[in-house]
Amino acid sequence: MSTVRNPVGPQPASVYWRRRIFALLGLIAVIVVIVLIVTSLQGGGGAPTPTPSVTSSDQPEAGSGDEADACQPEVILIEPITDSNRYAAGVNPQISMRITNTGSKACTLDVGTSQQYYAIVSGSDPIWNSRDCQTEAESLELELKPNTPVTTEPFPWDRTRSSTSTCSSARPEVAAGGFTYRLDVMLGDLTSAGDVAFILD
Repeated sequence: MSTVRNPVGPQPASVYWRRRIFALLGLIAVIVVIVLIVTSLQGGGGAPTPTPSVTSSDQPEAGSGDEADACQPEVILIEPITDSNRYAAGVNPQISMRITNTGSKACTLDVGTSQQYYAIVSGSDPIWNSRDCQTEAESLELELKPNTPVTTEPFPWDRTRSSTSTCSSARPEVAAGGFTYRLDVMLGDLTSAGDVAFILD
Protein backbone atom coordinates (compact mmCIF):
# COMPACT_ATOMS: atom_id res chain seq x y z
CA MET A 1 0.00 0.00 0.00
CA SER A 2 1.37 3.39 -1.05
CA THR A 3 1.50 6.13 1.58
CA VAL A 4 2.76 9.69 1.66
CA ARG A 5 5.79 8.71 3.68
CA ASN A 6 6.51 5.37 1.93
CA PRO A 7 5.64 5.42 -1.79
CA VAL A 8 5.32 1.98 -3.34
CA GLY A 9 5.65 1.11 -7.03
CA PRO A 10 7.77 -0.65 -9.64
CA GLN A 11 10.45 2.07 -9.51
CA PRO A 12 12.77 3.08 -6.64
CA ALA A 13 11.28 5.27 -3.92
CA SER A 14 13.63 8.12 -4.83
CA VAL A 15 11.92 8.45 -8.23
CA TYR A 16 8.55 8.95 -6.61
CA TRP A 17 9.98 11.47 -4.13
CA ARG A 18 11.52 13.50 -6.99
CA ARG A 19 8.18 13.48 -8.82
CA ARG A 20 6.43 14.73 -5.70
CA ILE A 21 9.01 17.49 -5.18
CA PHE A 22 8.69 18.66 -8.81
CA ALA A 23 4.90 18.64 -8.53
CA LEU A 24 5.08 20.66 -5.30
CA LEU A 25 7.48 23.20 -6.83
CA GLY A 26 5.17 23.55 -9.82
CA LEU A 27 2.22 24.21 -7.53
CA ILE A 28 4.18 26.85 -5.60
CA ALA A 29 5.17 28.56 -8.87
CA VAL A 30 1.52 28.72 -9.97
CA ILE A 31 0.50 30.25 -6.61
CA VAL A 32 3.28 32.88 -6.85
CA VAL A 33 2.18 33.85 -10.38
CA ILE A 34 -1.45 34.21 -9.23
CA VAL A 35 -0.43 36.39 -6.27
CA LEU A 36 1.67 38.65 -8.52
CA ILE A 37 -1.20 39.07 -10.99
CA VAL A 38 -3.69 39.94 -8.24
CA THR A 39 -1.25 42.44 -6.68
CA SER A 40 -0.62 44.20 -9.99
CA LEU A 41 -4.36 44.47 -10.67
CA GLN A 42 -4.84 46.16 -7.30
CA GLY A 43 -2.47 48.91 -8.40
CA GLY A 44 0.13 48.79 -5.67
CA GLY A 45 2.35 51.60 -6.91
CA GLY A 46 4.97 53.87 -5.40
CA ALA A 47 4.65 56.46 -2.66
CA PRO A 48 1.81 59.00 -3.07
CA THR A 49 2.57 62.62 -3.90
CA PRO A 50 2.40 64.84 -0.80
CA THR A 51 -0.52 67.28 -0.64
CA PRO A 52 -1.24 70.29 1.56
CA SER A 53 -2.40 69.26 5.01
CA VAL A 54 -5.94 69.68 6.24
CA THR A 55 -7.71 68.02 9.14
CA SER A 56 -11.34 67.45 10.00
CA SER A 57 -13.45 65.44 12.42
CA ASP A 58 -14.88 63.41 9.53
CA GLN A 59 -11.98 63.15 7.07
CA PRO A 60 -13.30 64.33 3.68
CA GLU A 61 -11.83 62.56 0.68
CA ALA A 62 -10.10 64.14 -2.28
CA GLY A 63 -11.40 62.91 -5.64
CA SER A 64 -13.39 59.98 -4.23
CA GLY A 65 -16.67 58.40 -5.26
CA ASP A 66 -19.20 60.37 -7.30
CA GLU A 67 -18.00 63.78 -8.38
CA ALA A 68 -19.62 66.55 -6.33
CA ASP A 69 -20.39 69.94 -7.81
CA ALA A 70 -18.10 72.90 -7.17
CA CYS A 71 -18.87 74.80 -3.98
CA GLN A 72 -20.90 77.98 -4.32
CA PRO A 73 -19.26 80.94 -2.54
CA GLU A 74 -22.34 81.67 -0.43
CA VAL A 75 -22.21 78.28 1.34
CA ILE A 76 -18.53 78.47 2.34
CA LEU A 77 -17.60 79.92 5.75
CA ILE A 78 -13.95 80.92 6.28
CA GLU A 79 -12.67 81.61 9.82
CA PRO A 80 -9.19 82.67 11.05
CA ILE A 81 -7.78 80.65 13.96
CA THR A 82 -4.99 81.26 16.49
CA ASP A 83 -4.01 78.75 19.15
CA SER A 84 -4.31 81.38 21.89
CA ASN A 85 -5.49 84.96 22.40
CA ARG A 86 -2.34 86.00 24.27
CA TYR A 87 1.31 84.97 23.89
CA ALA A 88 4.12 85.24 26.40
CA ALA A 89 7.46 86.69 25.31
CA GLY A 90 9.26 84.31 22.96
CA VAL A 91 6.14 82.27 22.08
CA ASN A 92 5.13 82.37 18.42
CA PRO A 93 1.42 82.33 17.50
CA GLN A 94 0.23 79.28 15.56
CA ILE A 95 -2.17 80.39 12.83
CA SER A 96 -4.58 78.49 10.56
CA MET A 97 -8.05 78.72 9.05
CA ARG A 98 -11.27 76.75 9.35
CA ILE A 99 -13.34 76.03 6.23
CA THR A 100 -16.96 74.91 6.53
CA ASN A 101 -19.51 73.95 3.90
CA THR A 102 -22.74 75.35 5.36
CA GLY A 103 -24.86 73.97 2.50
CA SER A 104 -26.95 70.81 2.50
CA LYS A 105 -24.90 68.91 -0.09
CA ALA A 106 -21.25 67.95 -0.48
CA CYS A 107 -19.23 70.11 -2.87
CA THR A 108 -15.63 70.45 -4.02
CA LEU A 109 -13.26 73.34 -3.40
CA ASP A 110 -9.55 74.04 -3.89
CA VAL A 111 -8.26 74.40 -0.31
CA GLY A 112 -4.56 74.09 -1.14
CA THR A 113 -1.79 76.44 -0.09
CA SER A 114 -2.03 78.18 -3.48
CA GLN A 115 -5.44 79.50 -2.36
CA GLN A 116 -4.72 80.16 1.31
CA TYR A 117 -3.90 83.71 2.37
CA TYR A 118 -3.11 84.94 5.88
CA ALA A 119 -2.64 88.59 6.86
CA ILE A 120 -1.71 90.16 10.19
CA VAL A 121 -2.31 93.82 10.93
CA SER A 122 -1.95 96.18 13.87
CA GLY A 123 -4.64 98.83 13.61
CA SER A 124 -4.44 100.01 10.00
CA ASP A 125 -0.78 99.00 9.68
CA PRO A 126 -0.19 95.90 7.50
CA ILE A 127 2.37 93.86 9.41
CA TRP A 128 2.74 90.48 7.69
CA ASN A 129 1.13 88.32 5.02
CA SER A 130 1.74 84.79 3.77
CA ARG A 131 2.17 85.74 0.10
CA ASP A 132 5.24 87.93 0.49
CA CYS A 133 7.74 85.05 0.38
CA GLN A 134 5.58 81.99 -0.33
CA THR A 135 7.20 79.09 -2.21
CA GLU A 136 5.99 75.73 -3.54
CA ALA A 137 2.28 76.59 -3.25
CA GLU A 138 0.03 73.66 -4.16
CA SER A 139 -3.58 73.08 -5.14
CA LEU A 140 -5.81 70.56 -3.37
CA GLU A 141 -9.33 69.88 -4.64
CA LEU A 142 -11.23 68.58 -1.64
CA GLU A 143 -14.79 67.34 -1.20
CA LEU A 144 -16.35 69.26 1.67
CA LYS A 145 -19.18 67.47 3.43
CA PRO A 146 -22.05 69.56 4.81
CA ASN A 147 -21.34 71.15 8.21
CA THR A 148 -18.05 69.27 8.61
CA PRO A 149 -15.32 71.86 9.32
CA VAL A 150 -11.89 71.40 7.74
CA THR A 151 -8.91 73.04 9.44
CA THR A 152 -5.67 73.83 7.65
CA GLU A 153 -2.38 72.77 9.22
CA PRO A 154 -1.30 75.41 11.80
CA PHE A 155 2.05 77.13 11.25
CA PRO A 156 3.98 79.70 13.31
CA TRP A 157 4.17 83.41 12.70
CA ASP A 158 7.66 84.47 13.78
CA ARG A 159 6.64 87.93 15.11
CA THR A 160 8.31 89.78 12.23
CA ARG A 161 7.19 92.30 9.65
CA SER A 162 7.18 90.81 6.14
CA SER A 163 7.98 92.24 2.71
CA THR A 164 9.06 90.80 -0.61
CA SER A 165 12.47 92.46 -0.21
CA THR A 166 13.33 90.56 3.00
CA CYS A 167 12.73 86.98 1.89
CA SER A 168 16.42 86.10 2.17
CA SER A 169 17.46 88.54 4.88
CA ALA A 170 16.66 89.30 8.50
CA ARG A 171 13.28 90.86 9.20
CA PRO A 172 12.52 93.40 11.92
CA GLU A 173 10.64 92.08 14.93
CA VAL A 174 7.29 93.66 15.72
CA ALA A 175 6.48 95.47 18.96
CA ALA A 176 5.36 93.34 21.90
CA GLY A 177 4.71 94.09 25.55
CA GLY A 178 0.91 94.10 25.29
CA PHE A 179 0.43 95.14 21.66
CA THR A 180 -2.67 93.79 19.90
CA TYR A 181 -2.60 92.22 16.43
CA ARG A 182 -5.36 90.84 14.24
CA LEU A 183 -5.39 87.84 11.86
CA ASP A 184 -7.52 87.86 8.72
CA VAL A 185 -7.69 85.05 6.13
CA MET A 186 -8.82 84.40 2.57
CA LEU A 187 -9.27 81.28 0.44
CA GLY A 188 -9.08 82.21 -3.21
CA ASP A 189 -11.70 84.96 -3.59
CA LEU A 190 -13.45 83.96 -0.36
CA THR A 191 -12.86 86.27 2.61
CA SER A 192 -13.42 85.55 6.28
CA ALA A 193 -16.43 87.29 7.79
CA GLY A 194 -14.25 88.70 10.57
CA ASP A 195 -10.77 88.64 12.03
CA VAL A 196 -9.36 87.34 15.30
CA ALA A 197 -7.38 89.46 17.78
CA PHE A 198 -4.42 88.38 19.90
CA ILE A 199 -1.86 90.06 22.16
CA LEU A 200 1.93 89.75 22.16
CA ASP A 201 3.60 90.18 25.56
